[in-house]
Amino acid sequence: MLSKELEIKLNALVNHLEELDAALADPSSMNDREHYTKLACERADVSKPVEVYLEYKKNLEQMEQTEALLHDSDPEMKELAREELKELEANAEKLTAEVKNLLVPQDPDDSKNTMVEIRAGTGGDEATLFAGELYRMYIRYAERRGWKVEEMSRSESDSGGIKEVVALVTGKNVYGELKFESGVHRVQRVPVTESQGRIHTSAATVAVLPEAQEVDVKLEDKDLRIDVYRSSGPGGQSVNTTDSAVRVTHVPSNLVCICQDEKSQHKNKAKALQILRTRLLDLEREKQHSEEQDKRRSFVGSGDRSEKIRTYNFPQDRLTDHRIGLTRHDLNSLMDGDLSDLIQALRAHDRAKRLKHELE
Repeated sequence: MLSKELEIKLNALVNHLEELDAALADPSSMNDREHYTKLACERADVSKPVEVYLEYKKNLEQMEQTEALLHDSDPEMKELAREELKELEANAEKLTAEVKNLLVPQDPDDSKNTMVEIRAGTGGDEATLFAGELYRMYIRYAERRGWKVEEMSRSESDSGGIKEVVALVTGKNVYGELKFESGVHRVQRVPVTESQGRIHTSAATVAVLPEAQEVDVKLEDKDLRIDVYRSSGPGGQSVNTTDSAVRVTHVPSNLVCICQDEKSQHKNKAKALQILRTRLLDLEREKQHSEEQDKRRSFVGSGDRSEKIRTYNFPQDRLTDHRIGLTRHDLNSLMDGDLSDLIQALRAHDRAKRLKHELE
């Protein structure tokens, strides 16, 4: 059932909806197209929780009427009332959850595609191997969700692990689901190179950023320094024999983006600029939200073992998310991309926090 605080807030929304309807019906509003559009958009946002709340109140009235029938002298009528009351109570719970979700402001970035950056942290070769496994985990999860993963850049270690990888994930509600993966991921296990069977602790960092479009961030030619050079490392025909690699430096911020995976210099440049826009948009948002300054750096920290959001303990087949105190004992399944329950738990925790903030 809804709390008293939520009832007060929802009743205020009912009154506000009536005010918006009156304003929209006012001829003066119709003469100002911009003002009218703003009112109409606000009404659309307010009407959703109000509609569910009014349905909830109607459901409560039906429950009261049905409860009165429990005192009927007719046994059949009592039994019918009990069955109907069960359905009404279940519907009240559903409507309560629905209206709570609607009261939490939607993050406008949730529907955006996402740039995922994974970097090896503390732990040498073992950290690069773990970074590679995290990357595979997200690829497998993307496959389960029907998303597309486009690798933008990759730097590998001699051991076959990943020093750094940047990938663009596109699909429905990608950022809304992956944004809680930002942070330091710690692994505890016996490395392949460990001859005495000792457990080592390593770390990798994950940064999840909403993709920036050209309209979000305008890049001025005068602010860019673009260098081309010959690609290094494994590649297809002509990758290592032409100046196809591109390094873009944004002079004002000193941000550097490198792409060398494509044979085409043009394609590498386009990818580097796409990554640069996303990182610049993230920097701009940090400035706009002073209370969350250095947000991205707080996500990934320094890669040190002590800064962690999640621990993957292979000897004990245990994954622990330290933010919500959730522990799972099916690590192989999780590493194979079975992350839905974990991600939904993180989203529910975030919604609960934001709902509490809305009521304060």
